[in-house]
Amino acid sequence: MSAWVLPDHIADVLPSEARHIEELRRDLLDTARSYGYELVMPPLLEHLESLLTGTGEALDLQTFKLVDQLSGRTLGLRADTTPQVARIDAHLLNRRGVTRLCYCGPVVHTRPGRPHATREPLQFGAEIYGHAGIEADLEILRLALDCLRAAPVEGFQVDLGDARIPQALLDGVAVTDAQLADLHAALASKDSSALATLTRDLPPPVREALRALVQLYGDVSVLDEAEHVLQAFPALQPVIAGLRRLARALPPGRASFDLADLRGYAYYSGARFAIYVPGASDALVRGGRYDAVGAVFGRNRPAVGFSLDLRELVAVARPRPLRAAIRAPWADDVALGQAIGALRASGETVVCVMPGHESEVDEFRCDRELVHSAGAWTVHSL
Repeated sequence: MSAWVLPDHIADVLPSEARHIEELRRDLLDTARSYGYELVMPPLLEHLESLLTGTGEALDLQTFKLVDQLSGRTLGLRADTTPQVARIDAHLLNRRGVTRLCYCGPVVHTRPGRPHATREPLQFGAEIYGHAGIEADLEILRLALDCLRAAPVEGFQVDLGDARIPQALLDGVAVTDAQLADLHAALASKDSSALATLTRDLPPPVREALRALVQLYGDVSVLDEAEHVLQAFPALQPVIAGLRRLARALPPGRASFDLADLRGYAYYSGARFAIYVPGASDALVRGGRYDAVGAVFGRNRPAVGFSLDLRELVAVARPRPLRAAIRAPWADDVALGQAIGALRASGETVVCVMPGHESEVDEFRCDRELVHSAGAWTVHSL
């Protein structure tokens, strides 16, 4: 095998895509900053027990492990940044009020999440800690949408659900862990036949509610139906009202609902959302409330956030024009060097063309040229 062949699902990022990704990264971080989110940079590498504390088996299987040559301890390459940010909030910042944090950096997966996906996503995310009210959920949702607009990405659809709905239906019901896993699988796959079999010995209100749940997906009318079929569970009425309030924050026709969706059910503790855009094979953005994320670090604070992969985002975002630049000759001329330095200091991109390579400027649009005229170097339009 050639030494320069990369591992499966790992790829170099070449200039055009890298430029686009970097511009998006800056725009998304600026968007988060405009909301008051502070940037943090957790390490790519941590002691394994710290990295996987409270994250469960799924993240463990996605985490690369290696031995530290200094200490002999097992280290892990992060597969998700959220647990690290929760640790920072709990132990390093330890603030009493609301904390808004954002991040952007690579994560590494042992296997791709789906066909053709990379094992090295560039994860951007934002999280707000310390507020249990729906205001935090609304802010995170609005920030996620503003990040897509900054890309820009159009034609988005936001799918909403809430982890408390299936949890509340099964609360207090005597089922084994294996039965619970089977119920979750049947709900997630909307397998009505399997659900009928699995629920036949459950109390009638629970049985009927679970069977109805697989049909509760679609537009906002789903919430009206849910209020009716779940009326035997009064604790769920505020949950449904919260989903309705989140939907009102979206443009008309952009919200859909799937009340049986259990993706991340072991992670989310409240409302969750997934944002789909044309051209993406799966949800481009996932987020929601995960109040228990900091509990394993000794600080059980309310938390809500979202994340996305910049590599996936750049694939569906509108292409960006090349950066305008000034072409300059290559010469050992003091005045020319001073003119180029002044232009660069003012924020301009100046590309000095090597002799014999006048047409080899690829990632910049040279719309001006630095020419010597009347004893001075001046910029002329091309």
